[in-house]
Amino acid sequence: MRHILLFLALIAFPVHAQTVPTSAMQMQLSFAPLVNQATPAVVNIYTRTIVQSSRTPLQSDPFFERFFRRPGAGQPRVQNSLGSGVILSEDGIVVSNYHVVGMATDIRIVLADRREFSAKVLLSDAESDLAILKIENVDGLSYLPLRDSDEVEVGELALAIGNPFGVGQTVSSGIVSGLARSGGMNGGGQGYFIQTDAPINPGNSGGALIDMEGALMGINTSILTRSGGSNGIGFAIPANLIRAFVDQARSGAERFLRPWAGMSGQPVDADMAAPLGLDRPGGIIVSGLHPVSPFLAGGFLVGDVITAVNGQDVNTPAEMVYRMSVSGLGNEAVVTRLRDGEIQDLNVALIAAPETPSRDAVTLDERSLLPGLALARINPAVLAELNLSLEVEGVAVMEPGAYGLQVGLRPGDVILALNGRDVETPSQVRDALKGQRQVAMVVQRGTQRLSLRFRI
Repeated sequence: MRHILLFLALIAFPVHAQTVPTSAMQMQLSFAPLVNQATPAVVNIYTRTIVQSSRTPLQSDPFFERFFRRPGAGQPRVQNSLGSGVILSEDGIVVSNYHVVGMATDIRIVLADRREFSAKVLLSDAESDLAILKIENVDGLSYLPLRDSDEVEVGELALAIGNPFGVGQTVSSGIVSGLARSGGMNGGGQGYFIQTDAPINPGNSGGALIDMEGALMGINTSILTRSGGSNGIGFAIPANLIRAFVDQARSGAERFLRPWAGMSGQPVDADMAAPLGLDRPGGIIVSGLHPVSPFLAGGFLVGDVITAVNGQDVNTPAEMVYRMSVSGLGNEAVVTRLRDGEIQDLNVALIAAPETPSRDAVTLDERSLLPGLALARINPAVLAELNLSLEVEGVAVMEPGAYGLQVGLRPGDVILALNGRDVETPSQVRDALKGQRQVAMVVQRGTQRLSLRFRI
């Protein structure tokens, strides 16, 4: 009887080699037509990165330098890596992960038909773990359309396509297991993810997660695992964020500019919900606002609860930043506010973090006590770059330099005082270090205040 039913199903739903399945019955028979359609747009990416060997300050000293002489010491080395990518346009726009290509000095793209091309990075962002590349001197490529990832539902069938462990292009199947997963995952990206149980392994990074129409739902970026292999918990960066990256890359941006909230907040939990007038936990309570925050300008105050952005519920700060990012700079977002039991929609301008006042950037030269130390006056743009608290003021360490690293400085440190005197600008730090051989420095690092003392 089972064979008769299968025969009738084949008659009723014929599957041709180049057609996409259109029913659940056809999906039970084969994913092959969908795979044949999608795989030409998924590429393998091979990268070479020149890694400079670290040098200590003593290696630059004329006397001590001879003690560090050994074969290969201080010589750059080549680091190779492998990943995947997805073609998004006929003219060779490709999306992949930052951790695959972000620091590469040489990138080779290998198509499914084994053709090889050079590529360059147009735009990359470590925080989102995304990179947009351009294949050089090519046109007429197969590509995947971007789906509206807000329409993705838990339980949908999904295929993951990539190059796990370098064995060659591989397809695995599963479902969408969850949405709105936020926080830092193993790939390094932070924010908002689609979860899938389609097996994802090393080498799948940057590969495609597609739906049953062959549209790109997201880019595979990381897994949760104890063994190093797939445990059925994988994460993909949603297509709507990828679309925002492509738009900025095509406009000529070299780094991704995300809208600046100028606001801090925390998720509303069960203990907070009732006092705030909510029948269940949800939303974000505003705990801080910068004086030039667009949320402050839009009418928000500390204690307000943000429940949605552009009609989409938000329950964590990462979700809110994601919703703002996909809306795009220069636009306005409709943000839903709860205050004193009253719900209201307010318009908030989506702006980049302002560069006011000027950061007055300074990099100390070889005549300084700490050569290579890069400093900036803290403004909203610096706060956003270094992920500092909104109330922080003063002089930020952008790069410590070799000597600064040795004495204990780190990117994001805030220099408060030198030799007992408060400092407020990078030039004051530069001048205070002139002619000094012994320094007492007060530094703010997160919530800690450190005292650094050193002689050079």
